[in-house]
Amino acid sequence: PIEVMAERGVEPLRYGAMKPMGLTNIHNPSVKAYAVVQLRQDNALGTLYNMVGFQTKLKHAEQVRIFRTIPGLENAEFARLGGLHRNTYINSPTLLDPSLQLKSRPGLRFAGQITGCEGYVESAAIGLLAGRFAAAERLGQAPSLPPPTTAFGALLNHITGGHIVSDDEPGKRSFQPMNVNFGLFPPVEAPKVQGKRLRGKDKTIAKRHAITTRALADCREWLGLPARAQAAE
Repeated sequence: PIEVMAERGVEPLRYGAMKPMGLTNIHNPSVKAYAVVQLRQDNALGTLYNMVGFQTKLKHAEQVRIFRTIPGLENAEFARLGGLHRNTYINSPTLLDPSLQLKSRPGLRFAGQITGCEGYVESAAIGLLAGRFAAAERLGQAPSLPPPTTAFGALLNHITGGHIVSDDEPGKRSFQPMNVNFGLFPPVEAPKVQGKRLRGKDKTIAKRHAITTRALADCREWLGLPARAQAAE
C-alpha cells in the first residue's frame, strides 16, 4: 500500500511508485524529476485515468483528501477509489469478441471475474450477458448487445475493447480489471439550471443523474420494455 511506503520516509516513494524512470521534462530536458505521479489513460474515450502504483487501504474520504493535495488534481473527479486486490483474468480485449466469445474457438464464452471485471454485481452482470448471448445463438439469432450508454454496455465495452492500447509498446498488456463506474460511460453534458452552468459538486451530481437517466431509458429500450415516465424514474 502507498501509505505503508510513505511511512518509511520520502525515499521509498521516490524509488517506488513515484520513480521518474524514462520521463523527460519537455520544457527543460536538463532538469530531472525528483518524483512523479503518473496517470495512465484507461479508456478509449480519454475520460478515465488511473493513478499508477497507488494501491491503498486508506478510507475513501482520506484518499480524496490526500490525492487532491497533488498539484493538478485539486479539482479531480474520482470515478472510483483505490484498494488492494489480486485477480486472475484473461486479456479479454485480445481474446474475446463483443459477445464474450473466444475468437479462436467460436461457441466458447467466458463470464464473470476472469473476463476482467471486478465486483460481485459486475461478475453476475457479465454472466447474465454471456447467458443471453449463448441463448440467442442457440435460437439462431444474432446476440443483442447492450447499448454502451448502459452499465451493462459500458462494462462489456471496456472488457472487449474499450481500454487504451499503447502504440509505442504494442506488446505490453494495458488492460486492467475494472468495476463499473461513471468514467466508463460515454460523456454527457450536465444540464443547466435556469440557463446557468453548474459547478463543483452540483455539476458532478447533475452529470451522474443525466448518465443514469439515459442509462435506464436505453436499457429499457434494449430489453424491449415500455418507456417509463420521467417522474417514475
